[in-house]
Amino acid sequence: MIVFDLHCHADDARFEAWFRSSADFERQREQGLLLCPQCGSSDVGKALMAPAVGRKGNQQVETRPVRREVTVEVGQDSAVATIAPLSDEAKRALVAMAEIQRKVLEKSKWVGGNFAEEARSMHYGESEKRAIYGETSIEEAEQLIEEGVEIAALPFPVAPPDAVN
Repeated sequence: MIVFDLHCHADDARFEAWFRSSADFERQREQGLLLCPQCGSSDVGKALMAPAVGRKGNQQVETRPVRREVTVEVGQDSAVATIAPLSDEAKRALVAMAEIQRKVLEKSKWVGGNFAEEARSMHYGESEKRAIYGETSIEEAEQLIEEGVEIAALPFPVAPPDAVN
């Protein structure tokens, strides 16, 4: 996933949104799927972003935690995100969801890019049912759902077990 600062040319608003890739951003922009959360205009493009410049090793920087709440409105093929301060209740809910996901994954097997094949195999009785997680495309996930295969997207991104330090 990649985050871009976006700029609405209609009302000069700035906001950010997440995309699978730069190509995904371009596809959504070309199809008019990106909407300004303030005015609803589709005249949206990438905003200028400041580069991340490292500080000298001998400099101390005062850091304060940044709390954010992201509100996402999902359309057909796009999502528009807005940012506001994260409430304590929302923070507790996110921590609880992350803990539930961690517990579920402890009892599940990583199948990587074979997720769709494994899910179908279990659905059609060709292999033993068990808890699995992995990766698949949105198109493949939609096909699984149409076939009646019960799947769910994880609320938080997961790194493959072999990629974790």
